[in-house]
Amino acid sequence: MSEIPFSSAAERNRQPILEQLQTLFPTNGSVLEVGSGTGQHAVFFTKNLPGLLWQPSDKEENLAGLEARFAAEGNENILPLLKLDVTLDPWPGYSYDAAYSANTAHIMPWEAVVAMFGGVAEHLEINARFCLYGPFNVDNRFTSPSNAQFDASLRARDSRMGIRDMSMMESLANIKEMTLEYKIEMPANNFLLVFKKT
Repeated sequence: MSEIPFSSAAERNRQPILEQLQTLFPTNGSVLEVGSGTGQHAVFFTKNLPGLLWQPSDKEENLAGLEARFAAEGNENILPLLKLDVTLDPWPGYSYDAAYSANTAHIMPWEAVVAMFGGVAEHLEINARFCLYGPFNVDNRFTSPSNAQFDASLRARDSRMGIRDMSMMESLANIKEMTLEYKIEMPANNFLLVFKKT
């Protein structure tokens, strides 16, 4: 059995994010999560949003850890795990009532961010929301010294990584027929960007 992955950041941010999703997401329906990571958000959110069916997804190298977590503490509202590299794998052939992704845009190459927005837009119902959590720059400026340091460390690891500017996210969403509905400030210099499929 694979070791169950754990993220202390996911443990800290899950409650503030949940409080937003409780008002932003529909009471009933299906949610596609892009980049489920450790699976902590999927488990916590489904326990607290019982009317939603949650579709976790991630790249192949993260699937074993996700399976281990869901086997240990998942619930019946978590759908079978989907292998999804947004630039390589086929997206599922059906639509969702909401979409969610956390801490992905800054670790993806830009072409993957574009692919994520395109796939989400194509697979959302009209007027459904895509909630994207993470650090973002505002007007091409870091919102804190710690974010600047984090960005530098990301780019040192891989020059294709880095904190994205909020205006880039909004422009990309517009191209993909989504509008930026809310920019919600979150703890630890993060944001929850809320896009609506138009």
